[in-house]
Amino acid sequence: MIDRKDLELIEEARKVINKNFDEVNENHTVGAALRCKNGNIYVGVNVYAIHGSCAEYIAIGSAITSGEREFDTIVAVRSPKKNNALIPPCGNCRQLLMQYAPDIKVLLQTSNGIEKVSIEELLPHSSY
Repeated sequence: MIDRKDLELIEEARKVINKNFDEVNENHTVGAALRCKNGNIYVGVNVYAIHGSCAEYIAIGSAITSGEREFDTIVAVRSPKKNNALIPPCGNCRQLLMQYAPDIKVLLQTSNGIEKVSIEELLPHSSY
C-alpha cells in the first residue's frame, strides 16, 4: 500500500533528477531516492562513463557512506524529458538491492497504478 511517505520519496527522486538532468549530453537521466528504516532519505542520479553507475547504486552508496545499513524503500524516475515516470530497477540494480537490502520495497508504476513490491518479487529464486 502506498502512503504519504512513499509519495514524498517519489517527489525526492523527481527533485534530484530535475535539478541534475543533463539534456545536452544525457549524462544524468535517472534519479533515485532511498528511504532508510530510520526515515533518512538519500538520493542519486545516474552517471555515464566507461563504467557508468545507475542512480540506485549512487543513492545506496551515499547511504552506506553515511553509515546506513537498514533500508526500507527505493524508487527511480526518468528525466523531466520523459515526464519523470517511475521506472523499475535494471537487473544489476535488482542484484545489488537483493545483496545489500534483501527486505527493501521498490515503488513501481504498473497497470494498476503505483505499487510497492519486495525486491524478492523482482528477483525470484535469488541465491541471497
